Amino acid sequence: MLILTLLLLSFCGIAAFLFILKKKNMLNWMPQYVSQYGKRNKKPNEPIHLLFSIVDHYEPQWGKPNDIEVERSRVDRWLNDYPKMAKKHQDADGFYPQHTFFYPEEEYRYEHLNKIADLCKQGFGEIELHLHHHNDTEDNLRNLLTTFCETLHNDHGALSKDPETGELVYAFIHGNWALDNCDPTGNNCGINNELLILKETGCYADFTFPSAPHPTQPSTINSIYYAKDDPLAPNSHNTGVTAKVKQKPWGDLLLINGPLMLNWKKLKKGIFPQIENSDLRSGMEPTNDRVDLWVKSNIHVEGRPEWRFIKLHTHGTQEKDMDVLLGKPIDDMFSYLENTYNDGTNYVLHYVNSREMYNIVKAAEDGKTGNPNQYRDYILPRPQFKVNY
Repeated sequence: MLILTLLLLSFCGIAAFLFILKKKNMLNWMPQYVSQYGKRNKKPNEPIHLLFSIVDHYEPQWGKPNDIEVERSRVDRWLNDYPKMAKKHQDADGFYPQHTFFYPEEEYRYEHLNKIADLCKQGFGEIELHLHHHNDTEDNLRNLLTTFCETLHNDHGALSKDPETGELVYAFIHGNWALDNCDPTGNNCGINNELLILKETGCYADFTFPSAPHPTQPSTINSIYYAKDDPLAPNSHNTGVTAKVKQKPWGDLLLINGPLMLNWKKLKKGIFPQIENSDLRSGMEPTNDRVDLWVKSNIHVEGRPEWRFIKLHTHGTQEKDMDVLLGKPIDDMFSYLENTYNDGTNYVLHYVNSREMYNIVKAAEDGKTGNPNQYRDYILPRPQFKVNY
């Protein structure tokens, strides 16, 4: 009877665990998470260089306010408060924390971008592309991306040009996480060959994921990898080929993941670990425990484990989150990073934007070693931002 009881309890426990995995959309990525366990605990003999970046789904029209003054107040707070906070911090190379503003095409206003370009010109970050779309067409998507690139470059000095072709290039974050039509509801995209269109229009890397616990989360996690588009099917980026030293690029699009972990120090109902999905916001403040998990995620180009990439994401214009992103929580996070992960012996800290992160990935692929600071502009040069006062 005792054995039967134990077996029943074990079965119930497994069933409950599987129910939670399914409810949190974890079944897709949990196998790779488990397989990465041993790799996460490996530490190189030389100092670990941390490439630390924050990407922002920067949406001044979030919630569709009726009054443009709401939008202006959101942007103005960043213009006023971000420099005050960021100037208190520097990495090993003397750079301020870097913030990449992924600005949505459908929310474009000249005055907002002019102010953000001012922040970027001061050395606090750069501007890249964000897009929300639904039931789109290939021709319309190409036109949207190409035209918006030209606007950002011509009117604001944003974006780099490919040194070989002279064409504008950009980093990308897909709205609502639905890259390549991967939302299982069929919403928020509509384009099954989106990776190819991004490649054709100059996208050098995608920074959308992780999206867990959202069902758009791909099975490939904690990785820098290449995806090849199947133009007849959605979600082509679900799997791919890991970026490696001395390996040529593959497929159609490079994806740079942020950390996706389980936080066993923050349990729900005292049992289930919280999903650590790299999100910075109210309720997901950047605590020291979270910072330690980001470092432990061990995201790197295979063959260059001493360069670790930490990419976080946020929605920077939502009022409830700005106290986190512009106030004490983020201030304390940067202080912890600088005090704990920048001793020069075990760790060296580098604040980078998305373009610099991409450049350092490419330098790693080419077999470069040493201090990654020297590769911030390895392929794509820094834009020359324009500001009209």
